[in-house]
Amino acid sequence: MEKENIAVGLDIGTTKIVAMIGKRNEYGKLEILGVGKSKSLGVARGVVNNITQTIQSIQQAIAEAQNKSGYKINNVVVGIAGQHIRSIQHSDYIIRTNAEEVISNSDIDLLIGQVNKLAMLPGEEIIHVLPQEYKIDGQSDIKEPIGMYGGRLESSFHVVVGQASSIRNVARCIQSSDIELSGLTLEPLASANAVLSQEEKEAGVALIDIGGGTTDLAIFKDGIIRHTAVIPFGGNVITDDIKEGCSIIEKQAELLKVKFGSAWPGENKDNEIVSIPGLRGREPKEISLKNLSKIIHARVVEIIEQVFTEIKDYGHDDPRKKLIAGIVLTGGGAQLKHIKQLVEYITGMDTRIGYPNEHLAGNSDEEISCPLYATVVGLVMNSIENKTQSAVKIEKHTEHTVARPPKIEIIEEEIEEVIQDVKSQKADKKQTDTHSNKKNFFDLSGYLGKIKEFLDNAE
Repeated sequence: MEKENIAVGLDIGTTKIVAMIGKRNEYGKLEILGVGKSKSLGVARGVVNNITQTIQSIQQAIAEAQNKSGYKINNVVVGIAGQHIRSIQHSDYIIRTNAEEVISNSDIDLLIGQVNKLAMLPGEEIIHVLPQEYKIDGQSDIKEPIGMYGGRLESSFHVVVGQASSIRNVARCIQSSDIELSGLTLEPLASANAVLSQEEKEAGVALIDIGGGTTDLAIFKDGIIRHTAVIPFGGNVITDDIKEGCSIIEKQAELLKVKFGSAWPGENKDNEIVSIPGLRGREPKEISLKNLSKIIHARVVEIIEQVFTEIKDYGHDDPRKKLIAGIVLTGGGAQLKHIKQLVEYITGMDTRIGYPNEHLAGNSDEEISCPLYATVVGLVMNSIENKTQSAVKIEKHTEHTVARPPKIEIIEEEIEEVIQDVKSQKADKKQTDTHSNKKNFFDLSGYLGKIKEFLDNAE
């Protein structure tokens, strides 16, 4: 029997940390075995800024996922984002020693390995080397070179680069949580795997993942990744604006945004008002939903305009680079009311909300199907593709159920022996002094105390 491939993804976000355990079912869909979620306390804009708090949040999410699934997590694929991420286009080539042999995986690996040795800026590290089109002996636009003949193999690459210190901090948090790091994946790439179809990638599509601390962009055309970017603004900035604009605390601002927030002010009437409880017996505060929408609208427009600048930098206006499938919105920020309409208005491109439910098994929890979990679903899929055995079934504690009854029987026998011994002593010696009686009593109670301690420890 083939060993089942249990995969684990860990999304270390600015507002939440999610651990997800899953496997591929017989229909090729992702079956979720367990999800653990915790509040992210040590991460700002996708970058770890407090190691201790991040470790605690990771351990909490991991423990919850393990308890729900019954699996022990050994290693995880982690999503990486943050304002330190940048991408570059690079071309490289190799001259093959024997042009009479067909091109194999080893040739591709050699070419990618060569790109991995590129000199980066001080403190930077290559995260991904993603091949685009290949060229063999001058023949261009080759998508799959394996099996072809040629002496000179050339390719253009999309290279994703990040700060080495930020990557090491993430790795340290994982290892300090008693699990191993099996792989790093750029978060927009993970989200893209979860919510985009192959047809969309072929036609040309921009994925915008609006998270708590960052907004991630991934552009695909002809089935190939063309551009990635991380913008250091997300849902938290909107919450901060509401907090300042309405003079309320952060928790109230977040609740207002989620329950009543809208990215389109025209949808709210002037007389729509929500009352916020005052702090420590103060008077309640009345907030106009129209004003709330205006605050949200201003910040969302700023974020979308920055993303649209990146789309234009890719060359969206060029007919050959046109994104026919438009924009797909995902992440927690995509759940904001009327954000789809606002994005269409700013960019003039067709827009839809991306849900990861296409790849999930039919019996999956409805909550997991929302855009909030797109990144972690993509990370689990990435782990499955890499055939990572990330978790093992926790064996039931059979030693307690099997071993404990004999111990209790032995203890009961010993108690009976002690009682019989005491009875026989009383029968033999009816005239015992009070001191020896007290001694017998305290000896027995001390023994029972030891038994109680043993049973407590055996629980």
